Amino acid sequence: MWPFSRKDNSGFTWFSTAEEVTAGIDASGLTAIVTGASSGIGTETTRVLALRGAHVVMGVRNVSIGATVKSEILKEIPDAQIDVLELDLASLASVRKFASEFKAMKLPLNILINNAGVMATPFLLSQDGIELQFATNHLGHFLLTDLLLETMKNTSHECNTEGRIVIVSSEGHKFTYREGILFDKINDQSVYNTISAYGQSKLSNILHANELSRRFKEEGVEITANSLHPGSIITNLLRYHSFLDLLHRTIGKLVLKNVQQGAATTCYVALHPKVRGVSGRYFCDSNLYEPTAKAKDSDLAKKLWDFSMNLISSHL
Repeated sequence: MWPFSRKDNSGFTWFSTAEEVTAGIDASGLTAIVTGASSGIGTETTRVLALRGAHVVMGVRNVSIGATVKSEILKEIPDAQIDVLELDLASLASVRKFASEFKAMKLPLNILINNAGVMATPFLLSQDGIELQFATNHLGHFLLTDLLLETMKNTSHECNTEGRIVIVSSEGHKFTYREGILFDKINDQSVYNTISAYGQSKLSNILHANELSRRFKEEGVEITANSLHPGSIITNLLRYHSFLDLLHRTIGKLVLKNVQQGAATTCYVALHPKVRGVSGRYFCDSNLYEPTAKAKDSDLAKKLWDFSMNLISSHL
């Protein structure tokens, strides 16, 4: 049997689409935030959650593009509930503004999907002077999650529903620096490697989900936190590497997922009943998967949590 077609406990495979893994699920009454919702798997995640009845708030860098995406979804799903808010994860001020605007809407929050990301960029600093991949892929989402936790806890308690935090990581977490995370050299250009820095940020995504899960269990809060690898997908993530991007968009079409397949694991973890109560786990192809030993290192997760808290506190 071709390995891509293997079905594990979920009954879904590499080929399954977001619509297929959510077939028959009614998400009416649920509110979800999707970051990076104006392109790629973020757009497809938004569309499928709206298709299943969820009220989706799109976090996007470009509100005009986000409005166009919303308009296209409404053509297909006229009764879709979608809002568009500006969110630049490379700016902690933008993250705070987004959270404030969301809270002002007085909506519940059942599902938070930390999807947005950049990949293998040249060495750049965020608006806050933090290495761009770590800032965008991890720290912006870390702050966003922290700012919205009380809203999620209140929603879970008042509505007696399970909250779900879904963090899009990558198998790229395997290609981080040898030490895992360069806490003392996050902004050091002399040791910067585009792929390793990406791996560092994706490792941070898994560790963030795991530490959130540990804390929720300790508090007795009915919220789960999981991370996932969406699969290798035809998107614009490799735009900084022209040759790799060309291969990715040509030969890659033969072996890479399309966005409908790429959004499947995100939508599965966000909505499927089989994931109820599952927390602190890593998924791939809509099934449980094992990340690296570093990704399961609880001490590293706690150290990253403290490091991240210090960073966001120093940039108020």
